[in-house]
Amino acid sequence: MYNWNTDTTELKKDPEKYAIWKLEQLVNFGLHGEKISRSQLTRYWDELTLDPKKKKYLSFLLWGKQS
Repeated sequence: MYNWNTDTTELKKDPEKYAIWKLEQLVNFGLHGEKISRSQLTRYWDELTLDPKKKKYLSFLLWGKQS
């Protein structure tokens, strides 16, 4: 994945922040052939800043219908 506005070399020094950033980029801006790890998505779910509609849909895919 190429991102012109973020210094990924500096971001990679903190693996947790990099994982969260990468998940946000993939969900919000497209996968471009990559797959998202379900375990990482559920692990960092509360820290992710996602489009609300996409987050709601992903929540349904991950955990099914919740009341």
